[in-house]
Amino acid sequence: MPPNMYYEQQDALEARQRGRPWSWSAARPHAVCGFSVGSPMNLTLVIAVYAAICKELGLPLSFPGKPGAYRALYQCTDSQLLARAILWMATEPRCANQAFNITNGDLLRWEHLFPQFARFFDMELAPPRHISLVRMMADKAPVWERIAARHGLQPHRYEQIAGWAFGDFVFGSDYDIISDMGKARRAGFCESLDSERMFLDLFARFRAERIIP
Repeated sequence: MPPNMYYEQQDALEARQRGRPWSWSAARPHAVCGFSVGSPMNLTLVIAVYAAICKELGLPLSFPGKPGAYRALYQCTDSQLLARAILWMATEPRCANQAFNITNGDLLRWEHLFPQFARFFDMELAPPRHISLVRMMADKAPVWERIAARHGLQPHRYEQIAGWAFGDFVFGSDYDIISDMGKARRAGFCESLDSERMFLDLFARFRAERIIP
């Protein structure tokens, strides 16, 4: 349902570019994941901080979204892969005045990933339990501060560490979400990344940098 700022921005660029000696390109990623703190849309930290708080409270790890979302197909985009795709779009003539879907190139189901997440965080896995992260995590700052103090984590404010609203949005998508990467592949961008490996590598880096326990 319009209005949609992304489409309106592209329409404005197309109109402004006509007759000009420059070109535009648009990347359309999905659920960008990367090594950053303070982003309201970093799914990696949402999962990691949620897991740490559950573990601190003696709870198993359970998928917090809709039951259908646990089984539906989903996709993510690694931030470094996205950066390389944007550089490619900016320098490849065939990309001029074109928009491209950019994802890791694979599809995932949370029901397959959450057992791996539980193993990484040394937790028991429980069945999905649909909750509102915004509501349930609103009063958990003291819990996070206790975790941070005991593990010597970097002093990031609880309000900055995870975007709970974004987690509710992602885990509320109880239908398949698939972006066709065919156009980018045909134009020459053929990179792909295993999304499960991406999450585990990012968790390990956040842990090594003392951002999560």
